Amino acid sequence: MPECSVVSRSWSELTTSELYAVLKLRTDVFFVEQKVDEEELDNRDQEPGTRHHWIADSSGTVAYLRVLVNDEPEHLDARHIIGRVVVRADRRGEGLAQQLMAVALKEFTGAPMLLHAQQYVAPLYAKFGFVAFGEPYDEATIMHISMYRAASTAVNG
Repeated sequence: MPECSVVSRSWSELTTSELYAVLKLRTDVFFVEQKVDEEELDNRDQEPGTRHHWIADSSGTVAYLRVLVNDEPEHLDARHIIGRVVVRADRRGEGLAQQLMAVALKEFTGAPMLLHAQQYVAPLYAKFGFVAFGEPYDEATIMHISMYRAASTAVNG
């Protein structure tokens, strides 16, 4: 898997071009490709604690994820939530999501984390120490499973 440069920024550090590229990728995949009809712009992107991580090429953003920080734990002791993990169709299978996960987990070393995985992608997150809990559920017509990663889990990616 070739290494690509991961960019990490908070909301206040994003340029308008970076924001546009990230939102274009998210809408191209979630709305156009996957037909998700849930609210994409949920105001969580703008929160001071939110971290945006992405990889870009000459055509734009190719992979993205964000890490949210909740005031209260959503499950057990997990206040950090990984979400909006997305890879452009023409770049899937290159390990880009794994690179983003490794960077995000390194940035929040020691923090217990949670994510809501599309069920078919759960094995990717298991590589990083995430363990599924609860029953699968339908979110935006796509089956998901909640996954938790304890604070002491090492990054394997």
